[in-house]
Amino acid sequence: MTVIHNPVLPGAHPDPSILRVGDDHYLATSTFEWYPGVRIHHSRDLVHWRPLGGVLGDRRLLDLTGVPDSGGVWAPDLTYANGRFHLVYGVVDNYAAGFKDVANFLVTASTIDGPWSDPVPLPGRGFDAALFHDEDGSTWLLGMVFDSRPGHGFAGIDLQRLDDDGRAAGEPVRIFEGTEIGVAEGPHLYRADGWYLLLFAEGGTGYEHGARTARSRSLLGPYEPDPAGPLLTSRHDPDLALQKAGHGCLVHLSSDEWYLAHLCARPYSPRGRCVLGRETALQRVEWVDGWPRVPGGVPAVTVPAPRLPSAPALPPPKDGVAWSTLRRPATPDWVRFENDRITVRGGQSPYGLRAPSLVARPVTAARSTLSAVVDFLPGSVHQAAGLTAYYNTRNWCFLALTTDGLVLTVSDRGRRTAHPVAAGTPRRVGLRLELDGPVLRAAWDAGDGWTPIPHEVDATILSDENADEFIDGQVRTFGFTGAFAGLWVQDLASEGAEAVFDEVAYR
Repeated sequence: MTVIHNPVLPGAHPDPSILRVGDDHYLATSTFEWYPGVRIHHSRDLVHWRPLGGVLGDRRLLDLTGVPDSGGVWAPDLTYANGRFHLVYGVVDNYAAGFKDVANFLVTASTIDGPWSDPVPLPGRGFDAALFHDEDGSTWLLGMVFDSRPGHGFAGIDLQRLDDDGRAAGEPVRIFEGTEIGVAEGPHLYRADGWYLLLFAEGGTGYEHGARTARSRSLLGPYEPDPAGPLLTSRHDPDLALQKAGHGCLVHLSSDEWYLAHLCARPYSPRGRCVLGRETALQRVEWVDGWPRVPGGVPAVTVPAPRLPSAPALPPPKDGVAWSTLRRPATPDWVRFENDRITVRGGQSPYGLRAPSLVARPVTAARSTLSAVVDFLPGSVHQAAGLTAYYNTRNWCFLALTTDGLVLTVSDRGRRTAHPVAAGTPRRVGLRLELDGPVLRAAWDAGDGWTPIPHEVDATILSDENADEFIDGQVRTFGFTGAFAGLWVQDLASEGAEAVFDEVAYR
């Protein structure tokens, strides 16, 4: 029997929105402060997934200048109606001190590859906005509402009609205020068996996370929660392999089967730190008494694949689609891709929120390696180039060529520690970073074989949990992104430093 192995999208692929168009299935996931915004994966059987890259690849569609760590693009929603793909996404400019500054947008395209229309602004009373296309041809904007007054917060879910141009055509209606679990977010609406079915996340995006449904005979409610409780959660069992299960999206297949795409996480110890971040998994859905149910209400690692007809094999992914760039698009003035060679012109410091020069990809396995041959001659103390295992501006490991030679620098919540490796290194050096579960190891090669670097790094500093920071009970920084492995060039004085990375390989 063919099975789905979870997570189907490992590493830094949270908040999935799943869509079927004919025999094709698409998954859209959050990208936060990374370009291109909103990554898309394509499948014909739900087992094998091919990356298509990101939708929002330039500043016409997305401006991430100055967004905070784990800000930027949250919880996109991908739908299809009237011969066009519709993508709704929010851009979070701030989430600190009890406020949420979110701008929501809608873009459309006739094909999944674009071109995508200019963004249409949508109301931004909260985040996790989504569209619902009703059977009468009307389109509705669905979203959670955030109340920034002290002592308030998650205030429920609103529904508002949109006109044909995607602009608000009526007043919002509060259709649901959540359950006793609280923190209702990530809403999606469906029609099924004469009901309007509301799917929402609750309990927050950590270990208390879950997904639940409510239904109504009327679009505007009232909505009755499923009396059986959560559709899916891991909150009651720390021994489950997939934790933090929640924030989901349903899909109805051509075989008349239903599946749930949802986020999950794989900690290195029970309820421990999640270096791989929040990932995407799939669960089979059964209908019981008019309600969708995941068997057992918990996430499974292996799931029966759907009974879909055989389809042609997916074409291989395009070159470069696995790479992301931090806070600015990959334009030729600072980065060039040529097969396994990547040339990067230097940018800002680790704390720069406008023009850093970091090219990276999500870490997708607990044991993985990034290696490259780096050609770089630093001209001043303001310049450095090398490999990084990166979470955010305050948590990273950087193995770099500097004017002091080869140096391994570790930042843990902003506390930097430098470990000199070798002085007088040649300008062309092989570098390697190896993640081995909770340990990160480094090595270098000056042409006579790999030399391990004695200092081992605690890899769990590159986790969602270590990135979360609070001051006096108020959030300072969220940890939503998971770890990345990449190529980093710093040129703090803008003196034109450039590094060439050859034989770049992630395994």
